[in-house]
Amino acid sequence: MSDTGLIGPNAILQLLPVLDRAGGPALRGQLLQAADVTVPDGTTMIDEAPAARLHQQLRRALPDRAAALLSEAGTGTADYILAHRIPRAAQILLKALPAPLAARLLAKAIDRHAWTFAGSGGFTVISPTCFDICDNPVVRGELADRPICDWHAAVFARLYQVLVHGDAVCRETACCAQGARACRFELTRGLS
Repeated sequence: MSDTGLIGPNAILQLLPVLDRAGGPALRGQLLQAADVTVPDGTTMIDEAPAARLHQQLRRALPDRAAALLSEAGTGTADYILAHRIPRAAQILLKALPAPLAARLLAKAIDRHAWTFAGSGGFTVISPTCFDICDNPVVRGELADRPICDWHAAVFARLYQVLVHGDAVCRETACCAQGARACRFELTRGLS
């Protein structure tokens, strides 16, 4: 667990163009203002609280559209990671390996960089295709009747689709917002 409560700026930055496409600058401005969020410059890690507030405000303001919008932002975050954070040689290697071996290596890399998306939450690799985030700061304090960590699930799904197997799907099977001990993400299809 991180004591600093920092998270990567893409938790906010990749949501902004999604909001612009969904409702224009007015929607983006309304949500940023309601969540009391200043847009980060993208050069450093940010406090996890503003990112959580923006995700939570989106879920409150647009309950019927939030899951799809947060999923789109998660895919954008993964695309950013693929373009800027995972070396091309590593990507070529992962794509060439059998899916089970590629999944193991990718899970180890995700674990090493978990502080960038789990903030002060505790990240655990359960298996190469299953992860937990205990006390997930993005949903901390929320109550829901279904799993709501659509941004995280989309990040994991896209990374596995591109680097491990094109049919990979990520489902959140338990969520802190439902009272679970941890948000659990399970990847399936083409990964065994």
